Amino acid sequence: MFSSKTIGWTLRCLLPFVCLTGSLISQDSGQAKVPASGSAVGARAILGLEGISNNAAGQLSIQGDTLIFQPSEGSITRIPLGSLQDVFLSQEDKESGGTSMAVTRTITPFGGGRVIGLFAHKKYDFVTLEFLDSNGGFHGVIFQLDKGQGQVLGSELETKGVHVSRLKGDTAKQKPEAQNEVK
Repeated sequence: MFSSKTIGWTLRCLLPFVCLTGSLISQDSGQAKVPASGSAVGARAILGLEGISNNAAGQLSIQGDTLIFQPSEGSITRIPLGSLQDVFLSQEDKESGGTSMAVTRTITPFGGGRVIGLFAHKKYDFVTLEFLDSNGGFHGVIFQLDKGQGQVLGSELETKGVHVSRLKGDTAKQKPEAQNEVK
């Protein structure tokens, strides 16, 4: 059928194409889209909202003294800003491309999958809210926003008097015992 030279040549020709595709998929403009005050930003409710399925996409906005999440499908969730106990902001990398990218990384010869993996990541902001419901029950919700959107939302919440904590990935990974260890 095909000789090993033909297969090798084909794979060598496809490798740059696969790497280029991976880098184009994961390109980020590097600039955050800054919404006007009170305008909605695209968000994904990862976990924690009652009546809304996990990973529901929608719009997150602050209107007056209420934080509003309006999913693409389903009912609107309103959280009064006065009920927010704490807000945590963090930024994390997430691999993009889904199953097709994972398969491409697996079948790429000569360690090329590792190279693709270097370019197949995108940064996201995560906003974690801790709040009390009308009955005094403690709840938490995690939202995923595009890079830079979490900082904008956090700043807007701070201007409304809400306590916002910014978490850094490097400090969260360090163990306090390891810093004081004598060798």
